[in-house]
Amino acid sequence: MSPLEAETRQALLAKMVETARSAGALVMRHYAGDSERRYKADKSPVTAADEEAEALILKALHAAAPTLPVVAEESAAAGKLPDISGGVFFLVDPLDGTKEFLNKNGEFTVNIALIEQGTPTAGVVFAPAINRLFWGSSAGAFEEAHGNLRKIETRASPKEGMTAIASRSHRDRLTDEYLAHYPIANLIAAGSSLKFCVIAAGEADLYPRHGTTMEWDTAAGDAVLRAAGGRVTRLDGKTPLIYGNAREKFQNQSFIAWGR
Repeated sequence: MSPLEAETRQALLAKMVETARSAGALVMRHYAGDSERRYKADKSPVTAADEEAEALILKALHAAAPTLPVVAEESAAAGKLPDISGGVFFLVDPLDGTKEFLNKNGEFTVNIALIEQGTPTAGVVFAPAINRLFWGSSAGAFEEAHGNLRKIETRASPKEGMTAIASRSHRDRLTDEYLAHYPIANLIAAGSSLKFCVIAAGEADLYPRHGTTMEWDTAAGDAVLRAAGGRVTRLDGKTPLIYGNAREKFQNQSFIAWGR
């Protein structure tokens, strides 16, 4: 399948934003109560919020683009993977940061990305508990927070030193060793794909991630960051992440997210 026309992509992005809002509202209804956790085969937690939000997103995306396949986390865990050989498809994580959701620290997101020939060309990241909604495409990157809309972009690294951001749940020795090569003035921790968006908004400069992540964890945040002037590469600092690696079961290699 050829890349989409710009107007089609923007129309889909508008639907993705609307859908992320709806899924976030659903997730927050669960967040206000007690969420019973279960564990998948990979020992990661899953809740009814994950499953119900995914069902809502799948229905909305099918209505908006019935011919485009969707690779979604919980469906993939159940062995339901569509044919993405056409090269254009959605990647969905209905509740990225389930641990943060269960710990009630607010750092969880709804992630929806559009992939075209391996590249995330549009993405939405919604953190409903802290009311920060990010989206990005070739038209730029934007944030809506508490009713205020603004265009966002990455910043040049401050002269006084960089701000690095690391995973709250998965920071390791390799991350610390990597950061030792840079003039880091501040180190902050965050959960979920918010880390990409904090860099996109010019609030941090560098996010290294060693170990296994899945494409649905990163694609939406990657799209927002690229749209804001940043990039996401493998550890060599040059090779961009490529999406749609079905043979690798949609696993990412270690990566670095960069600001300007």
